[in-house]
Amino acid sequence: MIQSLIHSKTDALHSMQELLDWIQRRNQEVEVLVEQIPFAEMKGWYADAEGCLRHESGRFFSIEGIHVRADVGVIQEWEQPIINQPEIGYLGILTKEFDGVLYFLMQAKIEPGNVNCVQISPTLQATKSNYTQQHKGRKPLYLEYFLNVEPHQVLLDQLQSEQGARFLRKRNRNIIIKVDKDVPVYEDFVWMTLAQIKELMHHDNMVNMDTRTVLAGLDFGQYEAELSSYKQMSSFGQAMVVSARCRNGRWTMNEHLSWLTQLKASAELNVQYVPIKDIQGEWQVNEYEISRTDKKFFRVIGTRVKISNREVTSWCQPLVQPMQQGICAFIIKKIESVYHFLVHAKMECGNLDVYELAPTVQCLTGNVLDVPKEQWPAYVEYVMNAKQEQILYDALQSEEGGRFYHEQNRNMIVEVGDEFPINIPTDYHWMTLGQIHEFMRFNNYINIQARSLIAAIKYV
Repeated sequence: MIQSLIHSKTDALHSMQELLDWIQRRNQEVEVLVEQIPFAEMKGWYADAEGCLRHESGRFFSIEGIHVRADVGVIQEWEQPIINQPEIGYLGILTKEFDGVLYFLMQAKIEPGNVNCVQISPTLQATKSNYTQQHKGRKPLYLEYFLNVEPHQVLLDQLQSEQGARFLRKRNRNIIIKVDKDVPVYEDFVWMTLAQIKELMHHDNMVNMDTRTVLAGLDFGQYEAELSSYKQMSSFGQAMVVSARCRNGRWTMNEHLSWLTQLKASAELNVQYVPIKDIQGEWQVNEYEISRTDKKFFRVIGTRVKISNREVTSWCQPLVQPMQQGICAFIIKKIESVYHFLVHAKMECGNLDVYELAPTVQCLTGNVLDVPKEQWPAYVEYVMNAKQEQILYDALQSEEGGRFYHEQNRNMIVEVGDEFPINIPTDYHWMTLGQIHEFMRFNNYINIQARSLIAAIKYV
């Protein structure tokens, strides 16, 4: 695994330039058309008597309304539309060794909401409705490898959440398996090393959310590396391995668990179904969109889609379109010579268990600038004004293009020094990378925005 983490240049099956050329070529060759249409013209979809958008099969997902009451935050009661998709889908990656180096079979996939059409996706990315062919199309390629997987092949197998502010208790099976036999490589697929995928994550909107959430689960702290491997890592990469191997930092796992348990036990989060037609607040519904009169947060639109290389080449569906760009950032600091991440226990209305551990900052920047500074989320001003030498990672990353239209967040990792206080608000904790991975093992603790940032950490 460590070798895959550092092989990115001429020693890989394909050079980085060859991979970039391949992505550009697929963008040019695949026909894509996404157009907004009235909800009434979405073939296969309908608005029920309560105004909720549903698929005529009863599968896939629906757009419903919820009423939320909580006891934290500036706003503690509100209503909103939300995506209800109770199915657990596959986000799966096939791996195979070539000359002692582990490679990952990645897909050049186009989703209707992608900012730049082609993004690097897992080998298999499919909801249950997709792989059981509710759409009457072809089965996804490589599905059989995951349906018939043997326990000894599994490198990673987790149920992980999606965006808690947009999905209602949504989870996917994140799975990585290793094969020994030859695997056919179809037109939209290519073998990459981990180092190459991480390099692509430092390009804007190049690697999709599903790839990032799966690869975040790989814990490099459990792999021993030869001294020669460490010499090929950057000093920051070596420091990240130290942090990944540290399961007891300045604060122990027991202390973290007790802190999070206390927050969950004392919190109130009540979420109730509300018909879309009765949704209160700034929301309005017309034939083209469900949106807010103040143009904040997001809107729901109807679309007609044509993508020439999909199992089904044309279809209609609702998409959620953001009204502002967001920011997701981790502040990291060396405490007792080990990097610790400043983690936020964040309550979101769609969370399965009230709180999930989020990046230090996770918000819509447009909304932040519209309110007085005393109402800004903690640390957002610090991150937005960080000096260039503090910024270790900075890229625009898309959210899941199968449900969100052109949604991207600025993803950052910002290092702070001794001047930054260790004492923090009660809903924050300092954790090593190893402790974050320990939480990740047990599902629904680390949110998808935090996982996306963890996945982007480079070691060379």
